[in-house]
Amino acid sequence: MELSFPSRFLNSFSSSSTAARTAPLINKPIVPHRFPFTPLLPFQRSLSPFTFKQMNNINSQSPLSCSSLPQNNGSSSPTSPSPDPGRIGVVERVTKETNVWVKISLDGNGVANSSTSIPFLDHMLDQLASHGLFDVHVKATGDIHIDDHHTNEDVALALGTALLQALGDRKGINRFGDFSAPLDEALIHVSLDLSGRPHLSYDLNIPTERVGTYDTQLVEHFFQSLVNTSGMTLHIRQLAGKNSHHIIEATFKAFARALRQATEYDLRRLGTVPSSKGVLSRS
Repeated sequence: MELSFPSRFLNSFSSSSTAARTAPLINKPIVPHRFPFTPLLPFQRSLSPFTFKQMNNINSQSPLSCSSLPQNNGSSSPTSPSPDPGRIGVVERVTKETNVWVKISLDGNGVANSSTSIPFLDHMLDQLASHGLFDVHVKATGDIHIDDHHTNEDVALALGTALLQALGDRKGINRFGDFSAPLDEALIHVSLDLSGRPHLSYDLNIPTERVGTYDTQLVEHFFQSLVNTSGMTLHIRQLAGKNSHHIIEATFKAFARALRQATEYDLRRLGTVPSSKGVLSRS
């Protein structure tokens, strides 16, 4: 049995179906596909080990899970390694005549803290720290009721030993230092070599026997003692000068700057010993 419908019904049904199908396409606005947006982390000047670890995880295509993230379980965060304290020498020298303690940092900021019971020597050690940018700490007591000789000598011996200790194997340093320092009418030239071989060539003409209570003969003895224990070749020349205080102070300033040059690192050396022999040792 076949059913038949008038053609007007079929035409009406067909047009209604077509309108129903096309209506959503006409009335519904077209929305472009939106990709999920992931905010970028701000650039960090210093990346922590954890950051590097997470970057490695991303690069290895392994997604991060909650368990892979650090959990706050009430324990304190791991401490970072302590910074390198730099090149430091600490020496204590005790004899029947003196008791001396010296600490020097070659990578310091010019901090001076000296108490030797010899005011003029304290003033000169301040010059060494300030112009060499070393941190210099000296505590000394001695038989100054006799004279300043033993204390002056033992401070220099301990300072030279501390310098030797701070220099270590001397890898990467400039080794050589050369500087001329003026102070008013005085002009002093100092040239030195951290060779490991002690030698002093000293040519100062200090016109007075004392500056304050300090015996000016002790200047040469100070540098000779420092050279002996540090393993340094040191040349000191007076180019001009009439005032004893100026001559001695310019000497310590020039020495400080020359020593600063010699102990600073030469980046082109890449940490090698500045010697054709491959070693710089205290002979």
